[in-house]
Amino acid sequence: MNKLQIILSGIVRNNPTFVLVLGMCPTLGTTTSAENGMGMGLATMAVLILSNLVISLVKNIIPDKVRIPAFIVIIASFVTIIQMLMQAYVPALYASLGVFIPLIVVNCIILGRAEAFASKNSAFDSMLDGVGIGLGFTLSLTTIGAVREVLGSGSIFGASLGISDYTPLIFVLAPGAFLVLGYLMVLFNKLAKK
Repeated sequence: MNKLQIILSGIVRNNPTFVLVLGMCPTLGTTTSAENGMGMGLATMAVLILSNLVISLVKNIIPDKVRIPAFIVIIASFVTIIQMLMQAYVPALYASLGVFIPLIVVNCIILGRAEAFASKNSAFDSMLDGVGIGLGFTLSLTTIGAVREVLGSGSIFGASLGISDYTPLIFVLAPGAFLVLGYLMVLFNKLAKK
């Protein structure tokens, strides 16, 4: 598999949200706006890239009996760093995402990629996998957030579209997340098969 295919695979063929249906907790919980979706996606992508790199570099020195706990410690270290950086530099986004930032540690996307890809491939390929899966996750969360924000509050990235009086509130609530996710999954999979 060439380098571009590794990245494109994470965006289309192995899209974590629309194809693999992984990471549904942050997908449904943080996508009330496009900004929140993008922020969560970028934080997850940073953790994916860094943890894939380190796991790929240390995979041969970690004993099999403690492989998963070691991966979790590596992932948790990067999540803590990202959490502190977000709290320092983007406090409004950090407050908006709340408990979902520390929960990146147990996000099945990250641990799954560590086990399925980073522990079996080179450091550079593992970083590219993190970029591809991270971009796929970020794009899907931003899209879901944008659709929910437009339909539920009549704005996009916080900028009003002047239609807020005509938008049903359900789209920024939990049922709206399921509706938007379901329809976008159908649309994505239909377009990806062409």
